[in-house]
Amino acid sequence: MNRPDTPGPHHAELREPAVADGPAMWRIARDSRDLDLNSHYAYMLWARDFAATSVIAAVDGNPAGFLTAYVRPDEPTTLMVWQVAVDAAYRGRRLAARMLEHAVGAAPRCTHLETTITADNAASIALFTSFARARGARVDRTPLFTEETLGGDHATEHLFRIGPVAPAT
Repeated sequence: MNRPDTPGPHHAELREPAVADGPAMWRIARDSRDLDLNSHYAYMLWARDFAATSVIAAVDGNPAGFLTAYVRPDEPTTLMVWQVAVDAAYRGRRLAARMLEHAVGAAPRCTHLETTITADNAASIALFTSFARARGARVDRTPLFTEETLGGDHATEHLFRIGPVAPAT
């Protein structure tokens, strides 16, 4: 079996999403059971309007994961990562970490990265803290949207602000 980062039948291609990827992004988000699920339409718009800062991981030509991000309009040196998901069949191949590195590399003017994570999402906490550690970056965690602000039926989203982000070593 090939390693996922070497050419061969299980090589993961990292690329910008296309509108046609929207339904697969929706399916991967739905099946993750960790992400807030948006409409097919929202993922298609995301793939159209924020493709330059987002990533699709495709294995054998099939979407295996996605990362959606944007540069904050009020802070043009901050990349906000909105969602990261990997299809269950492709987990354990470091696709989430590779997509995160790819997205940061595609936004060279960004010195900081932000995301929001609920306290029970251990996989995302591990992904982003590992990224920060590898880059020698500080992680500041603060509640951004509380359970009360979110209407009482959603756990508090904690802002993880990472930076300054040094180049990968």
